[in-house]
Amino acid sequence: MPLTGTGAIVTPAAEATRGVGAFNVIQIEHAQAIVAGAEAAGSPVVLQLSENAVRYHGALAPIAAAVLATARTAAVPVAVHLDHATSPGLVAEAVGLGFGSVMFDASALPYGENVRVTAAVVERCHATGVWVEAELGEVGGKDGVHAPGARTDPAEAAAFVASTGVDALAVAVGTSHAMPTRDAVLDFGLIAELRRTVPVPLVLHGSSGVADAHLTHAVEHGMTKVNIATQLNRVFTGAVRRTLAADPALVDTRRYLGPGRTAVAQEVTRLLHVLKAPPA
Repeated sequence: MPLTGTGAIVTPAAEATRGVGAFNVIQIEHAQAIVAGAEAAGSPVVLQLSENAVRYHGALAPIAAAVLATARTAAVPVAVHLDHATSPGLVAEAVGLGFGSVMFDASALPYGENVRVTAAVVERCHATGVWVEAELGEVGGKDGVHAPGARTDPAEAAAFVASTGVDALAVAVGTSHAMPTRDAVLDFGLIAELRRTVPVPLVLHGSSGVADAHLTHAVEHGMTKVNIATQLNRVFTGAVRRTLAADPALVDTRRYLGPGRTAVAQEVTRLLHVLKAPPA
């Protein structure tokens, strides 16, 4: 199936009050598992590569080629997205490689500078039909830059969207990145107010720290694109640990990465149902 634009998945989902699963890829097994899980759920999905993942691989192009190829073989619509890019140069590289969307994160900058830099990225991306997500109201847990407990102001968010032209906005409503537990407390009233005030789809970062029922409620209150990374890593690592514990002499990496991949696929299917993901 041809690559699908992120906007073509997220915009109708927002209109239908459904959630879109946006799952982070670290290695090719993640990409394969996420697509398999989406196919089993019969729902579209977004594959995300973060700037941190690019740093881990040493370059964007090799892992991007694997992710793009995996997306093109899917039986459901799949979009490929650059997540948490702080470098306009990396954004330009991703666009050149064929990514349909990017998340440009200038949230560590003062508000005015965030607007100026983000608007410039949006202008360049829109010129080639690429969808842009940005962040306002720092989300916790990201390398010490984002302040825990921060909240996005709805009026400021609406002004930011108007000034930058972004297509989606990641907002701070109680989550934190890389949470090892699922006990984040979401501000559902703020989510609903942001949905009423902000004219573009809302994005929930740090969703691995949110319990299933609260993820569903977040979608019902107005969240659309839901980013999940740590939860998949937790599931993957658990399956690998169990496999190695059962056979300590095992050395063939396929024998333990395979179970990790299968476990992630099953978790993706489950989470897409939790998010009320739309049918493909």
